[in-house]
Amino acid sequence: MGQKTNPIGFRLAVNKDWRSQWFANKRDFPKLVAEDFAIRQYLKKKLESASVSRILIERAANRCRVTIRTARPGVVIGRKGAEIDRIKEDLARMTGKEIYIHIDDNFKPEVEAQLIAESVALQLERRVSFRRAMKKAIQAARDCRDVKIEGIKIRCAGRLGGAELARVEHYHWGRVPLHTLRANIDYGFAEANTVYGRIGVKCWVCFGEGPAAANRGRTVPGATASVNGTKTNA
Repeated sequence: MGQKTNPIGFRLAVNKDWRSQWFANKRDFPKLVAEDFAIRQYLKKKLESASVSRILIERAANRCRVTIRTARPGVVIGRKGAEIDRIKEDLARMTGKEIYIHIDDNFKPEVEAQLIAESVALQLERRVSFRRAMKKAIQAARDCRDVKIEGIKIRCAGRLGGAELARVEHYHWGRVPLHTLRANIDYGFAEANTVYGRIGVKCWVCFGEGPAAANRGRTVPGATASVNGTKTNA
């Protein structure tokens, strides 16, 4: 049942890759997994307003490289690099390792599943109609000219509109084949904290099938910035 499992984990080693890339022995493995979790929790809280869609962690010897995929790189870097220097110092203190930070803004947020889910959740918290929020997000993804998608599905579950009974509503456009492993499907999840309780928002975006669709969702190369111990102005 493809709709019951995480589409990204389901496609690992097919057309998706792990978001923690390193090797460790049996003794160090649990500590590094907990460290990765702590890094992600810290960055998500610190960069809550920076539209961060994913965080990739790579390790080699006593060095750790963190790639932050964000739609607002200026918020991450800060004025004259002050914010990112502070983040580097905090992560170095947390891990005891040399930290390298790479900022990736080479994508379109309109078709990034995690950012779509977070956008719909934010609108629900602001009392926007759930139908209007979902339809608006789907239309924005369809209208994106730089990246063509084959389908999108958004699902909201909870006390929608303040109803007494929780229910599930979803809207979709195009095709989103969850059972097809060769299909490149992006997935995102977010929660809206409303006065009626939490509402879960899930989003699936299909970029097509086969090798040609593997790199869809990205724009022209070169729109990235690296911060390796020096200040960088993006």
